[in-house]
Amino acid sequence: MDLSRVRETYETVGLDEADLAADPVAQFHRWFGEVEAAGYWEPNAMVLSTVTADGWPSARNVLLKRIDDRGFVFFTNYTSDKAIELDAAGRAALTFSWTELRRQVRVVGTAQRLTDDESDLYWRTRPRGSQLGAWASDQSVVVSGRAVLEEAFASAEERWAGREVERPEQWGGFRVRPDSVEFWQGRPDRLHDRIRFCRSGDGWDVERRSP
Repeated sequence: MDLSRVRETYETVGLDEADLAADPVAQFHRWFGEVEAAGYWEPNAMVLSTVTADGWPSARNVLLKRIDDRGFVFFTNYTSDKAIELDAAGRAALTFSWTELRRQVRVVGTAQRLTDDESDLYWRTRPRGSQLGAWASDQSVVVSGRAVLEEAFASAEERWAGREVERPEQWGGFRVRPDSVEFWQGRPDRLHDRIRFCRSGDGWDVERRSP
């Protein structure tokens, strides 16, 4: 398929250093609010990129569940491929692609598991079906068919019938503490705006990158 004739157009609105928030978390909140207002479905969807033990890149979509001054938080099964790779390397990259607003955010940083208390706090907010699903799925393990998963879910329903579903030990959160956050805004003539925050001690350096 030849896509060379596809022509994109970009908005004239730009990203100027004078308009930036004081830090990347505040800037992310600002952009995220605008994305939500634009009516995006799952605006918190992001690509989580890791590296396998033998050096292969590995990427998948996950959902951002919290962001604060300490970093970007998501949840998973600790036996999954992503968790194993995060535990081994301790690093991750996140990519948010909001194409309708001609925007992208790239995050690179260190990754660590949340404390049990932090994971428990979020676990209690999950729908019961999602809680049961965490018990039913041994994430990333090969199964012979969907029936295996449905039987495991039915077993979980029976096990926890009439009582609160506890968090499995193998399920919890990770936090990516950013070392750099780049905000990309599409502009006409491919002269896009790329502004990157780089961690420097207790603060941030800001630099403009060539598109």
